[in-house]
Amino acid sequence: MPSLLVFKQENVYNRDMKEKYDLIIIGAGPAGLSAGLYGARAGLSCAVVEKAAVGGLATTTADIENYPGVKRTDGFSLCYAMMEQCTGAGAETVFSEAVGVERTDGGFLVRLANGTSPSCKRVIITAGASPKKLNVEGEEKFTGRGVSYCATCDGAFFRGKTVAVIGGGNTAVEDALYLEKLAAKVYLVHRRDALRADRVLEERLKASTVTPIWNSVVSSIDGQDKVAQIALKDVKTETLSTVSVDGIFVAIGQSPNSEIFRDLKTDEYGYILTDEDMRTSIDGILCAGDIRHKSLRQVITACADGAIAASTAARDLL
Repeated sequence: MPSLLVFKQENVYNRDMKEKYDLIIIGAGPAGLSAGLYGARAGLSCAVVEKAAVGGLATTTADIENYPGVKRTDGFSLCYAMMEQCTGAGAETVFSEAVGVERTDGGFLVRLANGTSPSCKRVIITAGASPKKLNVEGEEKFTGRGVSYCATCDGAFFRGKTVAVIGGGNTAVEDALYLEKLAAKVYLVHRRDALRADRVLEERLKASTVTPIWNSVVSSIDGQDKVAQIALKDVKTETLSTVSVDGIFVAIGQSPNSEIFRDLKTDEYGYILTDEDMRTSIDGILCAGDIRHKSLRQVITACADGAIAASTAARDLL
């Protein structure tokens, strides 16, 4: 399954941005696409700026079964449908990285890596989050050579091999179950003795051939030109052991992509603080999706955030 959304709609993609917009949305994941849809439908001139791939991390999800009205789909297909609806409503999507936001007398300038700085009256930050790293010896060395942060992106490279998934939440369990279809052997390494995943996923794991390794953390990743084994430490006894693997998939959570938004108030982990209308600590800048401080980070909550943020912007401007 492809992990990037690439299209030939030249009227939508790879185009020069206008100089002025009502609304610029930074990030084209579910939150950004939802914001673009609602903003465009409200009559705002909207641009959705994306530095990588439309859909963000959501495109890497193999199975989505908790999006109301859709019994089962994959992240790529769902995000493709969101993109088509967003751009069909009139929102523009431009590939470039936002490197800064500056206040002006009339609103904001959004500085982009392509050298342009379009202005807007409102900004919605939907930059999402990135996978956390283990920060252990060998992780950086073997990234791309056995260490991965996306099972659906890289799982096919490990067909018939032995892999380990690190984590105990929904993503880790989903990754392990997905990899079970491809790999000869799958381990699930978790620092606790019980999962944090939904019960339905826990039951599927119990019925699978995935082998859990409880109360353990990765202390190092070893090999020559590629991953050959992982060293594990038992968190209760502190004893060390090794497991031979061809690949390791890290699924231990996310960190917000909020580095360039330092002037906004955040929580202790860097997630941006908002009110119920998605307003941030700076008037005119809103925030939605996984980058925002909240209790549940799912595709549906990202879409809801984006809809609220764009509706707030529309009420302010129209």
